Amino acid sequence: MTPEMVLDVGRDALWVIALIASPLLLSALGIGLLVGMIQAATQIQEMTLTFIPKLIVLALALLIAGPWMLGVLTDFTINLIQSIPELIG
Repeated sequence: MTPEMVLDVGRDALWVIALIASPLLLSALGIGLLVGMIQAATQIQEMTLTFIPKLIVLALALLIAGPWMLGVLTDFTINLIQSIPELIG
C-alpha cells in the first residue's frame, strides 16, 4: 500500500463525511439564522427558543435525507471493501 493510496482513501473518506454531514449542518444553520433574525426583530433573547425548532428541522432533514446519506455511506463502504485486494498487494 503506497502513501498515495492512503491519501486517496483518506480524501474519499473526508468527502463522504462532508456529504453526509452537509444536509444536517445546512438545515441547522438555516433554521438558526431564521430564528436568530426573528429573535433580533422581536428582541426576545431566550437561548432555549432555538433548540426546539432546530431539533424539529434536524429530525425532518434526517427523515428526508437519511436514505440518501445511508446510500452514500454504503456505496463508500462497498467500494472500500472491494478495493482491499488492490490496496493490499
